Amino acid sequence: MDFHVSLAGRRELAAGIYRQLLDAILDGRLRPGERLPPTREMAQRLDVSRNTVAVAYERLTAEGFLVGRVGAGTYVSAERLAKARSRAAPVGSGVQPRDVWRTLPVPAETPSTVEYDFSVGVPDARLFPFETWRRLVAHELRISTVRAAGYGDPAGHAGLRAAIARHVGVARSVRAGADDVLVTHGAQQALDLVGRVLIEPGSTVAVEEPGYWPARLLFRSLGARVVGVPVDGEGLDVAAIPAAARLVYVTPSHQFPLGTPLSLARRAALLAWAERRNGVVIEDDYDSEFRFEDRPLEPLQSLDRSGRVVYVGSFSKTLLPMLRLGFLVAPASLRPALRTAKRLTDWHGDQPTQGALARFIDEGLLARHVRKATRQYAARHGRIVAALRDDFGDWLRVVPSAAGLHLCALAAPGVPSDMDAVVARASAAGVAVQSLAAYHGDPPGRPGLVIGYGAIPYDRIGAGLRRLAASFG
Repeated sequence: MDFHVSLAGRRELAAGIYRQLLDAILDGRLRPGERLPPTREMAQRLDVSRNTVAVAYERLTAEGFLVGRVGAGTYVSAERLAKARSRAAPVGSGVQPRDVWRTLPVPAETPSTVEYDFSVGVPDARLFPFETWRRLVAHELRISTVRAAGYGDPAGHAGLRAAIARHVGVARSVRAGADDVLVTHGAQQALDLVGRVLIEPGSTVAVEEPGYWPARLLFRSLGARVVGVPVDGEGLDVAAIPAAARLVYVTPSHQFPLGTPLSLARRAALLAWAERRNGVVIEDDYDSEFRFEDRPLEPLQSLDRSGRVVYVGSFSKTLLPMLRLGFLVAPASLRPALRTAKRLTDWHGDQPTQGALARFIDEGLLARHVRKATRQYAARHGRIVAALRDDFGDWLRVVPSAAGLHLCALAAPGVPSDMDAVVARASAAGVAVQSLAAYHGDPPGRPGLVIGYGAIPYDRIGAGLRRLAASFG
């Protein structure tokens, strides 16, 4: 193995080699059973005598840290070391992040294994066509070995940008060509790029209240003053947008987390606000492809006639979160800056994966997957709605929704508002569900539950909801 040893400024050469090898063994950089270079080779690397290296090896062998095998070499002892320690960087107590990074809350993660998983925003990995995906990725890797090894376009794989433009044009009526699309690592990076390009420190950004907390925290991290705007049965209350705001973040197709769509009148009012205030609207269309009923309203982007809307989409909900594939469609005036921001952030994305997704879309496989998954999610959605209305009527009122991977239920009048206690009791009973309060930037907000159905099989919904009901006490 190629192991680094530094002898700069050392007088006791053998002792220096011994100490550095011992440190590497104790902190795990040299693992049990790993072979060390022969003494002659190590001596040549360090420009010291072979005997100097041999002394260090012999001392470590005598202490039981190394073991010699005749004809095979010298190895780290396979016995477990009682005094093993982890290697860590310096504490750096005098180096601190900006104040905002010490104040951003860190939401609790859902346990990786839970008996009844009603987590929000998680698609069913069992529906994903892994064999087909492996075939497409393998094909792209074979092409990559032949055609190129250089850096790619920051805007993304050309074929994928064209495929996305066609797909969102057909499936969501978005007006875009390939040059209008920029491929990102999920929707979160798309929001980050837009924020980097548009947000000045201290500027005001309006978000939905309740709303998508990762967007709220992201904008705060960029130095924005983030203000929540109330959401009612028609979506964002445009009249309540603060006068100082010039950037508004909305989820109009399936409001997150309530699930209600932004009405056509509110859409027109929001676009008029952007025109009047010289503002920009970020339209996050995160999971509206899974639509169970009703014809969806036109996206803000397709209604926009003055280039005020940045449309953000994601394949994390449609396919798998681990793929980290998203995109944005921006007005021409913002595209150069967004491309530069992408280049400065990570230069470009994973080209083979992007190429595989382009083929997945072009061969009609994405549309087929969406149809299949929508049938499954529609059945789960229907079962949960029926159970909530039949068995939870004393506690919850379902907010109507017709798309996506989750639904929301508000606490019924007279029900104690502490839904966090219900969530905690449910968690102890093996049920993962979330409180609506987690999506409010200004507590306490409306009491209720947000219930996902992407991760839980249909046949486990009934038992999971019975345990949830018991959590209401």
